[in-house]
Amino acid sequence: MPMPIPRQQAPALRVPTLSGSTFELSGDKPERLSLVSFYRGLHCPICATYLKELERLTPAFAERGVSTIAISSDDATRAQAMAEKIGASQLRIGYGLPLEVARNWGLYLSSGRGKTSIGIEEPALFSEPGVFLVRPDHSIYYLSVQSMPFVRPSFAEMLGALDFVIKNDYPARGEYTGAV
Repeated sequence: MPMPIPRQQAPALRVPTLSGSTFELSGDKPERLSLVSFYRGLHCPICATYLKELERLTPAFAERGVSTIAISSDDATRAQAMAEKIGASQLRIGYGLPLEVARNWGLYLSSGRGKTSIGIEEPALFSEPGVFLVRPDHSIYYLSVQSMPFVRPSFAEMLGALDFVIKNDYPARGEYTGAV
Protein backbone atom coordinates (compact mmCIF):
# COMPACT_ATOMS: atom_id res chain seq x y z
CA MET A 1 0.00 0.00 0.00
CA PRO A 2 1.76 3.20 -1.10
CA MET A 3 1.71 5.98 1.48
CA PRO A 4 1.23 9.57 0.34
CA ILE A 5 4.40 11.64 0.70
CA PRO A 6 4.68 15.22 2.01
CA ARG A 7 5.34 17.84 -0.71
CA GLN A 8 3.88 15.48 -3.33
CA GLN A 9 0.38 15.76 -4.79
CA ALA A 10 -2.46 14.40 -2.69
CA PRO A 11 -4.53 11.62 -4.24
CA ALA A 12 -7.81 12.62 -5.88
CA LEU A 13 -10.67 13.01 -3.42
CA ARG A 14 -14.31 13.58 -4.29
CA VAL A 15 -17.24 12.77 -1.99
CA PRO A 16 -20.79 13.99 -1.45
CA THR A 17 -21.43 16.09 1.66
CA LEU A 18 -24.42 16.37 3.95
CA SER A 19 -24.97 19.94 2.74
CA GLY A 20 -25.93 18.51 -0.65
CA SER A 21 -22.79 19.66 -2.42
CA THR A 22 -19.79 17.64 -3.53
CA PHE A 23 -16.44 18.09 -1.84
CA GLU A 24 -13.61 17.82 -4.31
CA LEU A 25 -10.15 18.45 -2.92
CA SER A 26 -9.00 19.94 -6.21
CA GLY A 27 -11.75 22.54 -5.87
CA ASP A 28 -11.18 23.38 -2.19
CA LYS A 29 -9.45 26.75 -2.08
CA PRO A 30 -8.51 27.59 1.51
CA GLU A 31 -6.17 30.47 2.25
CA ARG A 32 -3.54 28.13 3.72
CA LEU A 33 -4.55 24.48 4.11
CA SER A 34 -7.37 21.93 3.86
CA LEU A 35 -7.67 19.72 6.95
CA VAL A 36 -9.09 16.35 5.90
CA SER A 37 -10.01 14.06 8.79
CA PHE A 38 -10.94 10.55 7.72
CA TYR A 39 -12.96 8.76 10.39
CA ARG A 40 -14.13 5.16 10.84
CA GLY A 41 -17.88 5.79 10.86
CA LEU A 42 -20.96 6.05 13.05
CA HIS A 43 -20.09 2.81 14.85
CA CYS A 44 -16.98 4.38 16.42
CA PRO A 45 -17.52 6.18 19.75
CA ILE A 46 -13.93 7.48 19.72
CA CYS A 47 -14.60 9.09 16.32
CA ALA A 48 -17.59 10.94 17.75
CA THR A 49 -15.51 12.38 20.59
CA TYR A 50 -12.71 13.29 18.17
CA LEU A 51 -15.03 14.96 15.68
CA LYS A 52 -16.81 16.93 18.44
CA GLU A 53 -13.42 18.50 19.14
CA LEU A 54 -12.87 19.27 15.45
CA GLU A 55 -16.36 20.80 15.24
CA ARG A 56 -15.58 22.97 18.27
CA LEU A 57 -12.22 24.07 16.82
CA THR A 58 -13.32 24.57 13.19
CA PRO A 59 -13.70 28.35 13.71
CA ALA A 60 -10.14 28.54 15.10
CA PHE A 61 -8.86 26.62 12.09
CA ALA A 62 -10.80 28.99 9.81
CA GLU A 63 -9.13 31.98 11.53
CA ARG A 64 -5.81 30.48 10.41
CA GLY A 65 -6.96 29.98 6.81
CA VAL A 66 -7.63 26.25 7.21
CA SER A 67 -10.80 24.61 5.89
CA THR A 68 -12.05 21.44 7.60
CA ILE A 69 -13.91 18.32 6.51
CA ALA A 70 -14.55 14.92 8.12
CA ILE A 71 -15.06 11.98 5.74
CA SER A 72 -16.04 8.32 6.14
CA SER A 73 -17.18 5.47 3.96
CA ASP A 74 -20.57 5.52 5.72
CA ASP A 75 -23.70 6.15 3.67
CA ALA A 76 -25.66 9.41 3.96
CA THR A 77 -27.97 8.11 6.70
CA ARG A 78 -25.13 7.05 8.97
CA ALA A 79 -23.16 10.23 8.21
CA GLN A 80 -26.20 12.32 9.13
CA ALA A 81 -26.56 10.41 12.40
CA MET A 82 -22.89 11.15 13.19
CA ALA A 83 -23.37 14.83 12.34
CA GLU A 84 -26.30 14.98 14.75
CA LYS A 85 -24.35 13.11 17.44
CA ILE A 86 -21.48 15.63 17.31
CA GLY A 87 -23.68 18.69 16.79
CA ALA A 88 -22.02 19.51 13.48
CA SER A 89 -22.90 23.01 12.32
CA GLN A 90 -19.57 24.26 10.97
CA LEU A 91 -17.61 21.10 10.18
CA ARG A 92 -18.32 19.74 6.71
CA ILE A 93 -19.24 16.06 6.69
CA GLY A 94 -18.45 13.95 3.64
CA TYR A 95 -19.61 10.40 3.15
CA GLY A 96 -19.46 7.49 0.74
CA LEU A 97 -15.65 7.37 0.61
CA PRO A 98 -14.80 4.54 -1.80
CA LEU A 99 -12.44 2.08 -0.12
CA GLU A 100 -10.14 2.18 -3.16
CA VAL A 101 -9.75 5.93 -2.59
CA ALA A 102 -9.12 5.30 1.12
CA ARG A 103 -6.28 2.98 0.12
CA ASN A 104 -4.88 5.63 -2.25
CA TRP A 105 -4.66 7.92 0.79
CA GLY A 106 -2.71 5.24 2.68
CA LEU A 107 -5.56 4.48 5.08
CA TYR A 108 -5.74 1.08 6.68
CA LEU A 109 -8.88 -0.99 6.12
CA SER A 110 -10.62 -3.18 8.70
CA SER A 111 -13.24 -5.91 8.53
CA GLY A 112 -16.44 -5.46 10.52
CA ARG A 113 -16.82 -7.55 13.67
CA GLY A 114 -20.48 -7.04 14.53
CA LYS A 115 -21.84 -4.51 16.98
CA THR A 116 -19.53 -2.12 18.79
CA SER A 117 -19.62 -1.15 22.48
CA ILE A 118 -22.35 1.39 21.66
CA GLY A 119 -24.50 -1.21 19.92
CA ILE A 120 -24.00 -0.03 16.33
CA GLU A 121 -23.13 -2.54 13.62
CA GLU A 122 -19.74 -2.09 11.96
CA PRO A 123 -19.77 -2.05 8.15
CA ALA A 124 -18.36 -5.15 6.41
CA LEU A 125 -15.27 -3.07 5.51
CA PHE A 126 -14.30 0.45 6.57
CA SER A 127 -11.22 2.65 6.73
CA GLU A 128 -9.28 3.49 9.85
CA PRO A 129 -8.54 7.12 10.79
CA GLY A 130 -6.19 9.55 9.11
CA VAL A 131 -5.61 13.30 9.31
CA PHE A 132 -4.09 15.29 6.46
CA LEU A 133 -3.20 18.92 5.90
CA VAL A 134 -3.12 19.73 2.19
CA ARG A 135 -1.84 22.98 0.67
CA PRO A 136 -3.91 24.93 -1.86
CA ASP A 137 -1.61 23.56 -4.61
CA HIS A 138 -2.84 20.10 -3.46
CA SER A 139 0.52 18.98 -2.11
CA ILE A 140 0.49 17.16 1.19
CA TYR A 141 1.85 19.21 4.08
CA TYR A 142 1.17 16.86 7.01
CA LEU A 143 -0.23 13.38 7.47
CA SER A 144 -0.98 11.00 10.28
CA VAL A 145 -2.52 7.59 9.61
CA GLN A 146 -3.57 5.13 12.32
CA SER A 147 -4.26 1.41 12.19
CA MET A 148 -6.42 1.67 15.33
CA PRO A 149 -9.05 4.13 16.53
CA PHE A 150 -6.88 5.16 19.50
CA VAL A 151 -4.25 7.87 20.06
CA ARG A 152 -4.97 10.38 17.30
CA PRO A 153 -3.33 13.77 16.70
CA SER A 154 -4.72 16.49 18.96
CA PHE A 155 -6.55 19.21 17.05
CA ALA A 156 -5.79 21.71 19.86
CA GLU A 157 -2.06 20.94 19.59
CA MET A 158 -2.34 21.20 15.81
CA LEU A 159 -3.63 24.78 16.16
CA GLY A 160 -0.56 25.72 18.20
CA ALA A 161 1.69 24.04 15.66
CA LEU A 162 -0.05 25.91 12.84
CA ASP A 163 0.70 29.21 14.56
CA PHE A 164 4.40 28.27 14.53
CA VAL A 165 4.21 27.01 10.93
CA ILE A 166 2.56 30.21 9.72
CA LYS A 167 4.91 32.53 11.64
CA ASN A 168 8.06 30.71 10.47
CA ASP A 169 6.96 29.51 7.02
CA TYR A 170 7.92 26.03 8.20
CA PRO A 171 8.29 23.52 5.35
CA ALA A 172 6.60 20.14 5.06
CA ARG A 173 8.86 17.42 6.44
CA GLY A 174 9.14 13.70 5.66
CA GLU A 175 9.53 14.38 1.91
CA TYR A 176 12.80 12.52 1.28
CA THR A 177 12.34 9.38 -0.84
CA GLY A 178 15.92 8.82 -2.08
CA ALA A 179 18.46 6.17 -1.20
CA VAL A 180 19.65 5.79 2.37
